[in-house]
Amino acid sequence: MAALIDGPRLAAKSRKTKQLVVFLHGYGADGTDLIAIAKQWQPFMPDTAFVSPNAPDPCVQAPGGRQWFPLTMRDPEERWVGVNKAAPVLNGFLDAELERHGLDDSKLALVGFSQGTMLALHVGLRRAKAPAGVVGYSGALVGPEHLAEASARKGGGRSPAILLVHGSEDDVISPEALFLGAEALAQAEIPCQWHFSAGLGHGIDAAGLTHGGLFLANRFNLKLPDGVKART
Repeated sequence: MAALIDGPRLAAKSRKTKQLVVFLHGYGADGTDLIAIAKQWQPFMPDTAFVSPNAPDPCVQAPGGRQWFPLTMRDPEERWVGVNKAAPVLNGFLDAELERHGLDDSKLALVGFSQGTMLALHVGLRRAKAPAGVVGYSGALVGPEHLAEASARKGGGRSPAILLVHGSEDDVISPEALFLGAEALAQAEIPCQWHFSAGLGHGIDAAGLTHGGLFLANRFNLKLPDGVKART
């Protein structure tokens, strides 16, 4: 039986939920780390509910923090093993949240940071039906050699639109990961946009937040405030 996860939420401002954004935090953090982003994006997405579940396992290297899967840096396959082990837990949570709101995957977006990006990309590309979009901050595409199995495209389906964002001075996950991931996705004919934040370390800056929010608003086909242009 898959572990149960949950975390902080922000209800739709309109109280009429038409879209769902799920944040996946990084290694050693928890759901509170990203839920504040929802308040910055809510003006663009008043009918969107936000939730930021805590990863299922405690993080040994960060007391009080959580992890989607362990990282020892000793096993070259641990990321691939990790995302596959964590996927059923996240998929169960996503299915329950969509059912609770009466939505399907076309109204779902995944937003990850660092380890959360690894899981968001893995699951987003393998849902039975593709989510509207995936935004990955400061992370990496795990197992690019396995992209042919991405089930979201099987049976003539589409892949989720993807936005990758990374800082040029990231000393935790190399900035090269953005370009390697974007290239692998392009070779697999999976649409991908990217934004490179000059001078930024392992984090999210204002420009990255703006790009992410407008990208999702566009994916949800939402009307933006006057003078604001979405990434297409």
